[in-house]
Amino acid sequence: MTIRYRPVPRLGQRSTGHGGSLPLAGSRSAWFNTIERRGEDGGVKVISPGGLNAEGRARLSAERPALCGLSLDRPRVMGILNVTPDSFSDGGDHAELSKAVAGAIRMADEADIIDIGGESTRPGAEDVSVTEEINRTAPVIRAIREAGVTTPISIDTRKAAVAEVALDAGADMVNDVAAFGYDPELAALCAERGVPVCLMHAKGTPADMQKAPAYDDVLAEVLGFLEERIDYALGQGIARDRIITDPGIGFGKTGAHNMTLLRNLAAFHDLGLPLLLGVSRKRFIGEIGGAPEAKDRMAGSLAVALHGAAEGVHILRVHDTFETTQALRLFAALHGDP
Repeated sequence: MTIRYRPVPRLGQRSTGHGGSLPLAGSRSAWFNTIERRGEDGGVKVISPGGLNAEGRARLSAERPALCGLSLDRPRVMGILNVTPDSFSDGGDHAELSKAVAGAIRMADEADIIDIGGESTRPGAEDVSVTEEINRTAPVIRAIREAGVTTPISIDTRKAAVAEVALDAGADMVNDVAAFGYDPELAALCAERGVPVCLMHAKGTPADMQKAPAYDDVLAEVLGFLEERIDYALGQGIARDRIITDPGIGFGKTGAHNMTLLRNLAAFHDLGLPLLLGVSRKRFIGEIGGAPEAKDRMAGSLAVALHGAAEGVHILRVHDTFETTQALRLFAALHGDP
């Protein structure tokens, strides 16, 4: 087992006591002055920032590189714009070109990034052909740019051919839920174009990922997976400052697995990279919050988004962009962010 470090997040006025304190992954609001060190034998020891070497301090506390020109010293909102007929929450809402463009124009005033997807990755979803996925996404991206929207656009795809056409149409980054495990050619494309890419953990495929997922230690295994995929991406020529990580809440995980990962989000800062969290309207929110219908889960989604902000998450991928942006402004004001 690899030695892991989890900074214990705190909010409010920074401590100046013995051992010092550090900003949490470059956050303006969250900081830490204690760290849980999990040894190779699984034992946990609490240490202060003074117990870290320079590399360790940088991994846990340094501000992350800007993403598409956006500083990551505060949580950024990534708006979800699915141009699919069957996504679990907004399937069909933006399937028509005019509705998709109108949705993007609205999101441009409410979000920092727009994430466009043409293939549902909900549990049980089947693959969509490359041609169909291109036909769904590329015209929308092109029309959004023609409408004068300059907000960064992410293409949510597992496929190199789809990403290539999307980037040509005006997308700025790639969001791959398979972390290059579905189409290895996507890594070469991202390296060639020099675009940011988000690598997400998923166990199985959308068609089978929720069929009794099991882990011995879900936190250690997800961290290990992401570490391996980061090394793979670096080996393919992708610059480290172009990589984002995502623990993949709901992708091959039970409700208990999701909660373990959410309680330990700060542990992912030990990877030293920006952290994206996508939980908006997901099933576990409905199960805990008593909301069977996905569109009734906004309040629960906001609760988890603010928890993510307190854990130093850099990007929140959400459906409800206006409400999330408003909540984050109040969070920042309450916790001393100017």
